Amino acid sequence: MDAPTPASAVDPGAAWRIEPTGPLRGDVEVAGSKNAVTKHMVAALMADSPSTITNAPAVGDVGITADILRSIGLEVAIDGHAITVVPTDEPTPRVPLEFSGLNRIPILLLGPLLHRAHEAFVPLVGGDRIGRRPVDFHVSALQQMGAEVEVQPHGITARMKGRLKGTRITLPYPSVGATETVLLCAVLAEGRTVLHNAATEPEVVELALFLQRMGAHIALRPDRRFVIEGVERLEGAEARLQGDRLEAFSYLVAGLMTRGEVRVAGCNQDRLVTAINTLQRMGAHFTINDTWISASATRLNPAAVQTDTHPGFMTDWQPPLIVLMTQAGGMSVLHETVYEDRLGYVDAVKAMGGEIELFDTCLGGPACRFHDSSALHSAVVRGVSKLQGAEVTIPDVRAGFSSVIAAAAAEGSSVLHGIHHLERGYNDPYGTLVSLGLHLDRI
Repeated sequence: MDAPTPASAVDPGAAWRIEPTGPLRGDVEVAGSKNAVTKHMVAALMADSPSTITNAPAVGDVGITADILRSIGLEVAIDGHAITVVPTDEPTPRVPLEFSGLNRIPILLLGPLLHRAHEAFVPLVGGDRIGRRPVDFHVSALQQMGAEVEVQPHGITARMKGRLKGTRITLPYPSVGATETVLLCAVLAEGRTVLHNAATEPEVVELALFLQRMGAHIALRPDRRFVIEGVERLEGAEARLQGDRLEAFSYLVAGLMTRGEVRVAGCNQDRLVTAINTLQRMGAHFTINDTWISASATRLNPAAVQTDTHPGFMTDWQPPLIVLMTQAGGMSVLHETVYEDRLGYVDAVKAMGGEIELFDTCLGGPACRFHDSSALHSAVVRGVSKLQGAEVTIPDVRAGFSSVIAAAAAEGSSVLHGIHHLERGYNDPYGTLVSLGLHLDRI
Protein backbone atom coordinates (compact mmCIF):
# COMPACT_ATOMS: atom_id res chain seq x y z
CA MET A 1 0.00 0.00 0.00
CA ASP A 2 1.35 3.40 -0.92
CA ALA A 3 1.67 6.10 1.71
CA PRO A 4 -1.32 8.44 1.87
CA THR A 5 -1.14 11.53 -0.25
CA PRO A 6 0.04 14.53 1.78
CA ALA A 7 -2.30 17.47 2.04
CA SER A 8 -0.08 19.58 -0.19
CA ALA A 9 -0.33 17.02 -3.02
CA VAL A 10 -4.12 16.74 -3.24
CA ASP A 11 -5.33 17.83 -6.69
CA PRO A 12 -8.79 19.44 -6.44
CA GLY A 13 -8.96 19.49 -10.23
CA ALA A 14 -8.74 15.72 -10.61
CA ALA A 15 -11.54 14.01 -12.56
CA TRP A 16 -12.46 10.53 -13.77
CA ARG A 17 -14.10 9.39 -16.98
CA ILE A 18 -16.23 6.29 -16.39
CA GLU A 19 -17.34 3.89 -19.12
CA PRO A 20 -19.94 1.38 -17.87
CA THR A 21 -18.77 -2.19 -18.37
CA GLY A 22 -21.66 -4.22 -16.99
CA PRO A 23 -21.85 -6.03 -13.65
CA LEU A 24 -19.08 -5.35 -11.15
CA ARG A 25 -17.66 -8.56 -9.71
CA GLY A 26 -14.70 -9.52 -7.58
CA ASP A 27 -13.15 -9.36 -4.15
CA VAL A 28 -12.38 -6.30 -2.05
CA GLU A 29 -10.46 -6.31 1.21
CA VAL A 30 -11.19 -3.09 3.04
CA ALA A 31 -8.54 -1.45 5.19
CA GLY A 32 -8.99 0.10 8.62
CA SER A 33 -11.62 2.72 9.27
CA LYS A 34 -11.06 6.25 7.97
CA ASN A 35 -13.16 7.56 10.85
CA ALA A 36 -10.93 5.83 13.41
CA VAL A 37 -7.37 6.15 12.12
CA THR A 38 -7.03 9.94 12.42
CA LYS A 39 -8.48 9.95 15.96
CA HIS A 40 -5.91 7.33 17.02
CA MET A 41 -3.17 9.54 15.59
CA VAL A 42 -4.42 12.48 17.69
CA ALA A 43 -4.60 10.34 20.84
CA ALA A 44 -0.97 9.32 20.33
CA LEU A 45 0.03 12.95 20.96
CA MET A 46 -0.75 12.51 24.67
CA ALA A 47 1.52 9.49 25.28
CA ASP A 48 5.00 9.47 26.79
CA SER A 49 6.30 7.09 24.13
CA PRO A 50 5.60 6.18 20.47
CA SER A 51 2.37 4.54 19.32
CA THR A 52 1.83 2.35 16.26
CA ILE A 53 -1.43 1.98 14.34
CA THR A 54 -1.69 -0.88 11.83
CA ASN A 55 -4.16 -1.80 9.09
CA ALA A 56 -4.23 1.91 8.30
CA PRO A 57 -5.99 2.98 5.09
CA ALA A 58 -4.21 4.93 2.34
CA VAL A 59 -6.59 7.88 2.39
CA GLY A 60 -5.99 11.59 2.04
CA ASP A 61 -7.18 12.31 5.58
CA VAL A 62 -4.24 10.33 6.96
CA GLY A 63 -1.80 12.48 5.01
CA ILE A 64 -3.53 15.67 6.16
CA THR A 65 -3.50 14.57 9.81
CA ALA A 66 0.14 13.50 9.59
CA ASP A 67 1.05 16.94 8.21
CA ILE A 68 -0.89 18.62 11.05
CA LEU A 69 0.93 16.60 13.71
CA ARG A 70 4.31 17.25 12.09
CA SER A 71 3.55 20.98 12.03
CA ILE A 72 3.30 21.01 15.85
CA GLY A 73 6.52 19.04 16.39
CA LEU A 74 5.61 15.36 16.30
CA GLU A 75 7.29 12.71 14.18
CA VAL A 76 4.96 10.65 12.00
CA ALA A 77 6.24 7.71 9.96
CA ILE A 78 4.00 5.90 7.47
CA ASP A 79 5.27 2.51 6.29
CA GLY A 80 2.71 0.58 4.27
CA HIS A 81 -0.21 -0.23 6.53
CA ALA A 82 1.56 1.02 9.68
CA ILE A 83 1.63 4.53 11.14
CA THR A 84 4.01 5.36 13.99
CA VAL A 85 3.50 8.58 15.93
CA VAL A 86 6.36 9.82 18.12
CA PRO A 87 5.09 12.42 20.61
CA THR A 88 7.03 15.32 22.06
CA ASP A 89 6.97 16.78 25.56
CA GLU A 90 6.72 20.31 24.16
CA PRO A 91 4.50 20.43 21.08
CA THR A 92 3.92 23.76 19.37
CA PRO A 93 0.51 24.80 20.71
CA ARG A 94 -0.60 26.47 17.47
CA VAL A 95 -1.85 24.56 14.44
CA PRO A 96 -0.99 26.62 11.31
CA LEU A 97 -3.81 28.37 9.47
CA GLU A 98 -2.87 26.51 6.27
CA PHE A 99 -4.84 23.55 7.66
CA SER A 100 -8.08 25.54 7.80
CA GLY A 101 -11.03 23.68 6.35
CA LEU A 102 -9.19 20.54 5.27
CA ASN A 103 -10.79 18.13 7.74
CA ARG A 104 -12.31 17.92 11.23
CA ILE A 105 -9.13 16.92 13.06
CA PRO A 106 -7.85 20.31 14.37
CA ILE A 107 -10.69 20.74 16.87
CA LEU A 108 -9.87 17.36 18.42
CA LEU A 109 -6.37 18.66 19.16
CA LEU A 110 -7.61 21.25 21.65
CA GLY A 111 -7.73 18.87 24.62
CA PRO A 112 -4.43 17.08 23.91
CA LEU A 113 -2.62 20.40 23.39
CA LEU A 114 -4.05 21.78 26.63
CA HIS A 115 -2.71 18.69 28.40
CA ARG A 116 0.75 19.13 26.86
CA ALA A 117 1.15 22.90 26.50
CA HIS A 118 -1.69 24.42 28.60
CA GLU A 119 -2.75 26.46 25.58
CA ALA A 120 -3.89 25.82 22.04
CA PHE A 121 -4.97 27.45 18.80
CA VAL A 122 -6.62 25.45 16.04
CA PRO A 123 -8.00 26.77 12.73
CA LEU A 124 -11.58 26.41 11.63
CA VAL A 125 -12.70 22.88 10.93
CA GLY A 126 -13.55 21.46 7.54
CA GLY A 127 -14.77 18.14 6.17
CA ASP A 128 -17.71 17.23 3.98
CA ARG A 129 -20.39 19.87 3.41
CA ILE A 130 -23.27 17.81 4.73
CA GLY A 131 -24.89 20.14 7.22
CA ARG A 132 -24.11 22.11 10.35
CA ARG A 133 -21.56 20.45 12.57
CA PRO A 134 -21.23 23.22 15.15
CA VAL A 135 -18.23 23.48 17.46
CA ASP A 136 -20.32 24.61 20.42
CA PHE A 137 -20.59 21.09 21.85
CA HIS A 138 -16.79 20.88 21.87
CA VAL A 139 -16.38 24.36 23.29
CA SER A 140 -18.95 23.82 26.02
CA ALA A 141 -17.30 20.56 27.13
CA LEU A 142 -13.89 22.25 27.38
CA GLN A 143 -15.34 25.14 29.35
CA GLN A 144 -17.10 22.78 31.75
CA MET A 145 -13.71 21.16 32.38
CA GLY A 146 -12.16 24.50 33.29
CA ALA A 147 -10.64 25.76 30.05
CA GLU A 148 -10.91 29.34 28.82
CA VAL A 149 -12.09 29.10 25.21
CA GLU A 150 -12.54 31.84 22.63
CA VAL A 151 -14.02 31.26 19.20
CA GLN A 152 -12.46 33.69 16.71
CA PRO A 153 -13.08 34.31 13.00
CA HIS A 154 -10.13 32.14 11.94
CA GLY A 155 -10.05 29.54 14.68
CA ILE A 156 -10.38 28.63 18.34
CA THR A 157 -8.06 29.60 21.19
CA ALA A 158 -8.02 27.72 24.50
CA ARG A 159 -5.99 28.21 27.70
CA MET A 160 -5.71 26.32 30.93
CA LYS A 161 -3.91 26.73 34.25
CA GLY A 162 -2.92 23.36 35.64
CA ARG A 163 -4.96 20.30 34.62
CA LEU A 164 -8.42 20.06 33.16
CA LYS A 165 -10.97 19.08 35.80
CA GLY A 166 -13.27 16.09 35.61
CA THR A 167 -16.94 16.95 35.66
CA ARG A 168 -20.41 15.78 34.59
CA ILE A 169 -21.24 16.57 30.96
CA THR A 170 -24.47 15.93 29.08
CA LEU A 171 -24.39 16.32 25.31
CA PRO A 172 -27.53 17.84 23.72
CA TYR A 173 -27.15 15.27 20.93
CA PRO A 174 -24.94 12.13 20.81
CA SER A 175 -22.34 13.78 18.58
CA VAL A 176 -19.44 11.58 17.53
CA GLY A 177 -16.94 14.44 17.41
CA ALA A 178 -17.98 15.93 20.75
CA THR A 179 -17.81 12.50 22.40
CA GLU A 180 -14.28 12.07 21.07
CA THR A 181 -13.31 15.52 22.38
CA VAL A 182 -14.55 14.64 25.88
CA LEU A 183 -12.71 11.31 25.85
CA LEU A 184 -9.45 12.98 24.77
CA CYS A 185 -9.85 15.66 27.44
CA ALA A 186 -11.02 13.45 30.30
CA VAL A 187 -8.35 10.74 30.23
CA LEU A 188 -5.67 13.10 31.63
CA ALA A 189 -8.01 15.39 33.58
CA GLU A 190 -8.02 15.62 37.35
CA GLY A 191 -10.78 13.49 38.84
CA ARG A 192 -13.79 11.77 37.30
CA THR A 193 -15.67 12.75 34.16
CA VAL A 194 -19.12 11.34 33.47
CA LEU A 195 -20.35 11.85 29.91
CA HIS A 196 -24.09 11.40 29.34
CA ASN A 197 -25.81 10.98 25.96
CA ALA A 198 -22.53 9.95 24.35
CA ALA A 199 -22.11 8.60 20.84
CA THR A 200 -21.40 4.86 20.84
CA GLU A 201 -20.46 4.29 17.19
CA PRO A 202 -17.91 1.49 16.68
CA GLU A 203 -15.22 4.04 15.82
CA VAL A 204 -15.84 5.90 19.12
CA VAL A 205 -15.57 2.68 21.12
CA GLU A 206 -12.43 1.83 19.13
CA LEU A 207 -10.86 5.13 20.24
CA ALA A 208 -11.84 4.42 23.85
CA LEU A 209 -10.21 0.99 23.63
CA PHE A 210 -7.01 2.51 22.23
CA LEU A 211 -6.92 5.04 25.08
CA GLN A 212 -7.47 2.16 27.51
CA ARG A 213 -4.44 0.41 26.03
CA MET A 214 -2.48 3.60 26.67
CA GLY A 215 -3.42 3.40 30.35
CA ALA A 216 -6.65 5.40 30.50
CA HIS A 217 -9.40 4.36 32.92
CA ILE A 218 -12.60 4.27 30.85
CA ALA A 219 -15.90 2.52 31.48
CA LEU A 220 -18.82 2.38 29.02
CA ARG A 221 -22.24 2.06 30.68
CA PRO A 222 -25.35 0.67 28.94
CA ASP A 223 -27.17 4.04 28.90
CA ARG A 224 -24.88 5.97 26.50
CA ARG A 225 -22.66 6.95 29.39
CA PHE A 226 -18.87 7.02 29.58
CA VAL A 227 -17.19 7.21 32.99
CA ILE A 228 -13.54 8.27 32.85
CA GLU A 229 -11.16 8.45 35.81
CA GLY A 230 -8.29 10.78 34.94
CA VAL A 231 -4.74 9.43 35.15
CA GLU A 232 -1.37 11.18 35.48
CA ARG A 233 0.19 9.87 32.27
CA LEU A 234 -0.40 7.71 29.22
CA GLU A 235 1.99 5.33 27.50
CA GLY A 236 2.34 4.60 23.81
CA ALA A 237 0.35 1.63 22.54
CA GLU A 238 -0.22 -0.52 19.46
CA ALA A 239 -3.57 -1.15 17.83
CA ARG A 240 -4.84 -2.78 14.65
CA LEU A 241 -7.77 -0.86 13.19
CA GLN A 242 -11.06 -2.59 12.53
CA GLY A 243 -12.38 -2.61 8.97
CA ASP A 244 -14.09 0.43 7.48
CA ARG A 245 -17.84 -0.31 7.57
CA LEU A 246 -18.60 2.62 5.25
CA GLU A 247 -16.28 1.33 2.57
CA ALA A 248 -17.55 -2.24 2.96
CA PHE A 249 -21.16 -1.13 2.50
CA SER A 250 -20.27 1.01 -0.52
CA TYR A 251 -18.69 -1.90 -2.42
CA LEU A 252 -21.54 -4.27 -1.55
CA VAL A 253 -23.95 -1.70 -3.02
CA ALA A 254 -21.73 -1.25 -6.10
CA GLY A 255 -22.19 -4.93 -6.87
CA LEU A 256 -25.97 -4.81 -6.32
CA MET A 257 -26.33 -1.61 -8.33
CA THR A 258 -24.76 -3.15 -11.44
CA ARG A 259 -26.46 -6.57 -11.03
CA GLY A 260 -23.10 -8.08 -10.14
CA GLU A 261 -21.66 -9.40 -6.89
CA VAL A 262 -18.83 -7.99 -4.80
CA ARG A 263 -17.32 -10.05 -2.00
CA VAL A 264 -15.95 -7.95 0.86
CA ALA A 265 -13.36 -9.00 3.43
CA GLY A 266 -11.79 -7.15 6.32
CA CYS A 267 -14.96 -5.83 7.96
CA ASN A 268 -16.67 -7.97 10.57
CA GLN A 269 -20.37 -8.74 10.22
CA ASP A 270 -21.17 -7.11 13.57
CA ARG A 271 -20.20 -3.71 12.15
CA LEU A 272 -22.74 -4.09 9.33
CA VAL A 273 -25.77 -5.63 11.06
CA THR A 274 -28.19 -2.79 10.29
CA ALA A 275 -26.86 -2.32 6.77
CA ILE A 276 -27.17 -6.02 5.94
CA ASN A 277 -30.73 -6.13 7.29
CA THR A 278 -31.72 -3.09 5.22
CA LEU A 279 -30.34 -4.61 2.02
CA GLN A 280 -32.01 -7.93 2.82
CA ARG A 281 -35.36 -6.13 3.06
CA MET A 282 -34.66 -4.74 -0.40
CA GLY A 283 -34.23 -8.25 -1.81
CA ALA A 284 -30.48 -8.83 -1.50
CA HIS A 285 -29.25 -12.34 -0.74
CA PHE A 286 -26.16 -12.55 1.47
CA THR A 287 -23.46 -15.17 1.86
CA ILE A 288 -21.57 -14.56 5.10
CA ASN A 289 -18.74 -16.41 6.81
CA ASP A 290 -15.96 -15.42 9.20
CA THR A 291 -13.90 -13.99 6.32
CA TRP A 292 -16.20 -12.70 3.58
CA ILE A 293 -19.54 -11.00 3.05
CA SER A 294 -21.13 -10.98 -0.40
CA ALA A 295 -24.46 -9.74 -1.70
CA SER A 296 -26.43 -10.40 -4.87
CA ALA A 297 -29.98 -9.74 -6.07
CA THR A 298 -32.14 -10.60 -9.05
CA ARG A 299 -34.72 -7.96 -8.18
CA LEU A 300 -34.65 -5.00 -5.79
CA ASN A 301 -37.63 -3.96 -3.68
CA PRO A 302 -38.43 -0.43 -2.43
CA ALA A 303 -37.87 0.42 1.21
CA ALA A 304 -38.42 3.12 3.83
CA VAL A 305 -35.21 3.88 5.76
CA GLN A 306 -34.38 6.38 8.48
CA THR A 307 -30.80 7.26 9.40
CA ASP A 308 -29.92 7.48 13.07
CA THR A 309 -27.10 7.29 15.57
CA HIS A 310 -25.59 3.86 16.24
CA PRO A 311 -26.96 1.20 16.21
CA GLY A 312 -29.36 2.79 13.71
CA PHE A 313 -28.78 3.06 9.95
CA MET A 314 -25.61 5.11 9.61
CA THR A 315 -25.89 8.49 7.90
CA ASP A 316 -22.76 7.77 5.83
CA TRP A 317 -24.52 4.75 4.31
CA GLN A 318 -27.43 6.73 2.88
CA PRO A 319 -25.82 8.25 -0.28
CA PRO A 320 -25.03 4.82 -1.80
CA LEU A 321 -28.43 3.56 -0.61
CA ILE A 322 -30.38 6.32 -2.37
CA VAL A 323 -28.60 5.53 -5.62
CA LEU A 324 -29.49 1.86 -5.13
CA MET A 325 -33.12 2.86 -4.50
CA THR A 326 -33.27 4.24 -8.06
CA GLN A 327 -33.00 0.63 -9.24
CA ALA A 328 -35.69 -0.74 -6.90
CA GLY A 329 -39.13 -1.15 -8.47
CA GLY A 330 -41.52 1.24 -6.73
CA MET A 331 -41.37 4.18 -4.33
CA SER A 332 -38.67 4.29 -1.64
CA VAL A 333 -38.28 6.83 1.17
CA LEU A 334 -35.14 8.00 2.97
CA HIS A 335 -35.40 10.14 6.10
CA GLU A 336 -32.10 11.78 7.14
CA THR A 337 -32.06 12.66 10.86
CA VAL A 338 -28.35 13.27 11.54
CA TYR A 339 -27.26 16.00 9.08
CA GLU A 340 -29.90 18.26 7.61
CA ASP A 341 -27.99 19.04 4.40
CA ARG A 342 -26.72 15.59 3.56
CA LEU A 343 -29.00 15.27 0.54
CA GLY A 344 -27.21 17.99 -1.41
CA TYR A 345 -25.63 15.41 -3.71
CA VAL A 346 -29.05 14.35 -5.07
CA ASP A 347 -28.80 16.89 -7.91
CA ALA A 348 -25.91 14.87 -9.35
CA VAL A 349 -27.99 11.68 -9.27
CA LYS A 350 -30.95 13.50 -10.83
CA ALA A 351 -28.66 14.77 -13.59
CA MET A 352 -28.05 11.10 -14.44
CA GLY A 353 -31.77 10.38 -14.61
CA GLY A 354 -32.58 9.44 -11.04
CA GLU A 355 -36.20 10.27 -10.14
CA ILE A 356 -35.85 11.81 -6.67
CA GLU A 357 -37.85 14.47 -4.89
CA LEU A 358 -36.75 16.16 -1.66
CA PHE A 359 -39.05 17.34 1.14
CA ASP A 360 -38.66 19.39 4.31
CA THR A 361 -41.06 17.13 6.22
CA CYS A 362 -40.21 13.96 8.16
CA LEU A 363 -41.07 11.01 5.90
CA GLY A 364 -40.42 7.35 6.54
CA GLY A 365 -40.16 7.65 10.33
CA PRO A 366 -41.13 9.68 13.40
CA ALA A 367 -40.52 13.42 13.56
CA CYS A 368 -36.84 14.26 13.99
CA ARG A 369 -35.03 17.34 15.29
CA PHE A 370 -35.31 18.98 11.83
CA HIS A 371 -39.11 18.69 11.68
CA ASP A 372 -39.73 22.42 12.21
CA SER A 373 -36.95 23.61 9.92
CA SER A 374 -36.86 24.24 6.19
CA ALA A 375 -34.11 21.65 5.67
CA LEU A 376 -34.74 19.23 2.81
CA HIS A 377 -34.00 16.07 4.76
CA SER A 378 -36.40 13.49 3.32
CA ALA A 379 -36.19 11.92 -0.13
CA VAL A 380 -38.76 10.00 -2.16
CA VAL A 381 -37.13 7.86 -4.84
CA ARG A 382 -39.02 6.33 -7.75
CA GLY A 383 -37.55 3.28 -9.42
CA VAL A 384 -36.63 1.73 -11.66
CA SER A 385 -34.88 4.78 -13.16
CA LYS A 386 -33.00 4.53 -16.44
CA LEU A 387 -29.71 6.26 -15.62
CA GLN A 388 -27.72 8.13 -18.26
CA GLY A 389 -24.10 9.16 -18.30
CA ALA A 390 -23.48 12.81 -17.37
CA GLU A 391 -20.83 15.30 -16.34
CA VAL A 392 -21.20 16.06 -12.63
CA THR A 393 -19.23 17.50 -9.73
CA ILE A 394 -19.21 15.51 -6.50
CA PRO A 395 -19.44 17.47 -3.22
CA ASP A 396 -18.12 15.05 -0.58
CA VAL A 397 -16.68 11.61 0.15
CA ARG A 398 -19.78 9.41 0.34
CA ALA A 399 -21.66 11.31 -2.35
CA GLY A 400 -18.60 10.81 -4.54
CA PHE A 401 -18.83 7.05 -4.36
CA SER A 402 -22.56 7.24 -5.04
CA SER A 403 -21.87 9.13 -8.25
CA VAL A 404 -19.35 6.45 -9.24
CA ILE A 405 -21.78 3.58 -8.79
CA ALA A 406 -24.54 5.54 -10.56
CA ALA A 407 -22.18 6.09 -13.48
CA ALA A 408 -21.24 2.39 -13.44
CA ALA A 409 -24.91 1.46 -13.93
CA ALA A 410 -25.75 4.20 -16.45
CA GLU A 411 -25.91 4.13 -20.23
CA GLY A 412 -23.06 6.08 -21.76
CA SER A 413 -19.92 7.58 -20.29
CA SER A 414 -19.74 10.00 -17.36
CA VAL A 415 -17.18 12.53 -16.18
CA LEU A 416 -16.90 13.08 -12.43
CA HIS A 417 -15.16 16.22 -11.18
CA GLY A 418 -14.04 16.73 -7.56
CA ILE A 419 -12.73 13.18 -7.35
CA HIS A 420 -10.25 14.29 -4.65
CA HIS A 421 -13.13 14.01 -2.17
CA LEU A 422 -13.36 10.30 -2.95
CA GLU A 423 -9.61 9.78 -2.64
CA ARG A 424 -9.66 11.58 0.72
CA GLY A 425 -11.96 8.97 2.22
CA TYR A 426 -11.54 5.67 0.34
CA ASN A 427 -8.54 3.36 0.26
CA ASP A 428 -7.25 3.24 -3.34
CA PRO A 429 -10.70 3.62 -4.93
CA TYR A 430 -9.31 3.81 -8.47
CA GLY A 431 -7.39 0.55 -8.26
CA THR A 432 -10.19 -1.24 -6.43
CA LEU A 433 -12.90 -0.24 -8.90
CA VAL A 434 -10.71 -1.20 -11.87
CA SER A 435 -10.12 -4.61 -10.24
CA LEU A 436 -13.91 -5.08 -10.15
CA GLY A 437 -14.16 -4.49 -13.89
CA LEU A 438 -15.02 -0.79 -14.15
CA HIS A 439 -13.38 1.16 -16.97
CA LEU A 440 -11.86 4.32 -15.48
CA ASP A 441 -9.61 7.01 -16.96
CA ARG A 442 -8.00 9.87 -15.06
CA ILE A 443 -8.44 13.16 -16.88
